[in-house]
Amino acid sequence: MHSGVFRHGARISALVMSLALLTIVAGCGDDNSNTTATSATTTATDHVIAGQLPQSSRDKGTLTVATDPSYAPNEFFDTDGKTIIGMDIDLARALGGVLGLKVQPTQVVFDSILPGLASGRYDVGMSSFTDTKERQKQVDFVTYYSAGTSFMTRGQGGVEIATLADLCGRTVAVETGTTQQTDAGDQSGRCTAAGRPKVTVQNYDDQNGANLALTAGRAEVSMADSPVADYQAKLSGGKIRIVGKPYGTAPYGIAVPKNSGLAAALRAAMAKLIDDGAYAKILDRWGVRDGAISAPRINGATG
Repeated sequence: MHSGVFRHGARISALVMSLALLTIVAGCGDDNSNTTATSATTTATDHVIAGQLPQSSRDKGTLTVATDPSYAPNEFFDTDGKTIIGMDIDLARALGGVLGLKVQPTQVVFDSILPGLASGRYDVGMSSFTDTKERQKQVDFVTYYSAGTSFMTRGQGGVEIATLADLCGRTVAVETGTTQQTDAGDQSGRCTAAGRPKVTVQNYDDQNGANLALTAGRAEVSMADSPVADYQAKLSGGKIRIVGKPYGTAPYGIAVPKNSGLAAALRAAMAKLIDDGAYAKILDRWGVRDGAISAPRINGATG
């Protein structure tokens, strides 16, 4: 997982725009506001929690949040093609409010976010990242959501996929750098080891490309995080269909530079949002309450 569905502003497709136009949520406010982006809900600064921030973050006064906005409803462009909105963006702004920091969402290609954090180019990565042990070698995570992976096929005449094993002999479109790319590649190895046809894995720079390959008939299957796949299928006008059941439920994590000191402050801020109800309101706004967690953890991956 971030992972994604329809990802990248500079190359927004007609299908992405049509989905965005169907969206009933309102756009973001000013980047310098500590108001969550699509409601009048504000999160007052908690000076005790803000005091846990590294001095460098307090001095800067801003969190640069790297995100790949092609993954509705988690992060995507509003109908103006410029403003980044979504669950992750609302949560980032709410966290900024608690910490007394301005939030600057920044569009970044997904597989460039973690290297950018490691180099200090960005402060935070919020782009539906699955917290994994492998990724923890590069960054620290603060968990905030739980999601699995869903299979998508074409709405008309699409193949039936129930499990990863059903991908043998199929052409699967995935976004580069995601856990879905890893899963499809690993499954291909299992297929050939069992004497079955390999999985033909098509890698795309963003999920826009992967899903366009699906709807255009170049791929038989695409894969994405379950809340994102569900959202896109509902808004696709029958072009995309969810098949099978989600697998591999795992935590999303806010990514921060390794040992930067940001993780503890973000964990405390997220816990406050959960406790005071702001977290639930944001998830409800985007229709993704099913993945809510009760307590954030630092580096909570189990595998």
